[in-house]
Amino acid sequence: MSHDLAAALCLVLVIEGLVLLAVPSGWQAMMREALKVAPARLRIFGAVAVAAGLVFLQFAR
Repeated sequence: MSHDLAAALCLVLVIEGLVLLAVPSGWQAMMREALKVAPARLRIFGAVAVAAGLVFLQFAR
């Protein structure tokens, strides 16, 4: 389990790094827009993303 978790976290770093490498100005613009969104809405979006990720993970395994 811990090996899978470490691998997943490494993949997150790779994906985040690719975004920053490919389009740093787009990432900055996205962060500026995120500052305009209410924290409660961001929290809901995060919860939906986590739930979707868990569902997709079940299908992948």
